[in-house]
Amino acid sequence: MTFGENLIRLRHQQGLSQEQLGMRIGVSRQTVSKWELNDTTPEMEKLIALADLFGLSLDELTGRVSPAVSYTHLTLP
Repeated sequence: MTFGENLIRLRHQQGLSQEQLGMRIGVSRQTVSKWELNDTTPEMEKLIALADLFGLSLDELTGRVSPAVSYTHLTLP
């Protein structure tokens, strides 16, 4: 899942329009649309604001790690 697809899913889960999401983090509706279309990516400050808003880590927000992933099976050298 791309960042944009994940953002759409999260926004819909919260019942937010693009405009409402943009207002909460200080960007325009057009900016949110560009993120969702993967035309541009948010700056770090906005990624942190999005992660805080959705209650996720940056890895979860960007799709690097699933919330259900456990690392307890890993052993370090």
